[in-house]
Amino acid sequence: MFETILVLATLLCGLVTGLLFGFAVVAMPGINTLNDREFIRAFQVMDRVIQNNQPLFIVAWIGSVLLVVAATLLGLGQLDGAQLGLLIAAAAVYLIGVQAPTAIVNIPLNNRIQQVDTDQAAGEELTEARTAFETRWNQWNRIRTVMATASTALLLLVLLQL
Repeated sequence: MFETILVLATLLCGLVTGLLFGFAVVAMPGINTLNDREFIRAFQVMDRVIQNNQPLFIVAWIGSVLLVVAATLLGLGQLDGAQLGLLIAAAAVYLIGVQAPTAIVNIPLNNRIQQVDTDQAAGEELTEARTAFETRWNQWNRIRTVMATASTALLLLVLLQL
């Protein structure tokens, strides 16, 4: 049971890592080339897929949290020494380095940018909205990407030692 949950946690964390990485190296650099109105609209459209509870996204995102926590709790009774330390580190990095910034920074920024009416807003308003959003969102997404990668690598190390 523990091993299965650990494998699933690692898989879902890997999917989340890939999503964050894809935004960091493809999606955001791609829409960066758009003008302010197009940039905001493009981000709104992508984010709306997530906010509309896209089922596979929800399974990967929420499932990764639940399974990392479950694997860690089960690991307390199954592992010791370095393996347990790696598992606890993986969970801490994932929850503090990925999930916390998402809840504290990225989601509030997403919600604010969703409020911009790209059909009605004037050029200066669009520029201000983009400026308030883009740099901070990208900075924190890069942090989340690094932390998600580290967490997934730590989970893989635990698996390799089983």
